[in-house]
Amino acid sequence: MDWAINNLAESLLILGILLLVIELAVLGFSTFVLFFVGCAAVVTAGLLYVGIIPDTWLSAMFSTGLLTGLSAILLWKPLQNMQTQVDTTKVKGDLVGHSFILVEDVAPELTPKYHYSGIDWKLKANEHLLAGTKVEVTQADVGVFHIKAS
Repeated sequence: MDWAINNLAESLLILGILLLVIELAVLGFSTFVLFFVGCAAVVTAGLLYVGIIPDTWLSAMFSTGLLTGLSAILLWKPLQNMQTQVDTTKVKGDLVGHSFILVEDVAPELTPKYHYSGIDWKLKANEHLLAGTKVEVTQADVGVFHIKAS
């Protein structure tokens, strides 16, 4: 504990980096609280190291609290907007594009099963496809292949 008191700038730097790592790696940047406190602790450590603020616990805690509030006010809205921008494009898996020949007829109202990769897939199509037609998977959902003639 004496080391932390005698080396306040280094202690705050270590604490700030630890909080940032926890926020980013463990929590996945979901709460922002540890991010704000971690950034404030790192900046306070820099201010202590340079000598802009006195090397006391009171000034360090006051500076950390003030910078936490300031960073929360300035960064809350941009970070919130960053989290709401989600990529909605569907991921194309390795099953999409798989071609095979139909054993049974497939139609919008007729959905037979197709065994592939150890799973019985329900086949869905927007048009009537006859047995013997070569088809391609256009979309793979849970247990369902959406197919079209290729």
